[in-house]
Amino acid sequence: MFPFAVVAAATGAASRSFADSRTLYVDVDRARVVRMPDGAHTIIIGNPLVADVTMLKANRLLVVTGKSFGTTNLILLDQTGAEVVEQTITVTSPADKLVVLRGTRRESYACSPDCAPAVDLADDREYTSQVVDAMKLHESAAAPGKR
Repeated sequence: MFPFAVVAAATGAASRSFADSRTLYVDVDRARVVRMPDGAHTIIIGNPLVADVTMLKANRLLVVTGKSFGTTNLILLDQTGAEVVEQTITVTSPADKLVVLRGTRRESYACSPDCAPAVDLADDREYTSQVVDAMKLHESAAAPGKR
């Protein structure tokens, strides 16, 4: 197996090898860029409802996007169909998110640094509807011709 190298984000952080960990962690609704190992030609994602993977062949990169909470796997094959690498992908909640439980109701807040309502997959339907309606109202108020 060939190790992957995680490509540093705009923060300039040093890249690390997939050999350091058997699991790639990605936040829900966020993307990570990963360098493909030599020989990788085909991608297979175990559960495309958990993560989406897009291959950028021109620069040998993969874009891994967290779609819902959970764990799946990514398999890369060479041109002959032989496995180059298998990697676990775990999609988690971002560290800057606050979750409030009100009985059986769940509400999410994005906190960076102050907290504001945010929508998450597991949130209560009524709460989600209220947040989405507020976002739409804000968007329409800021649209050209509405000011």
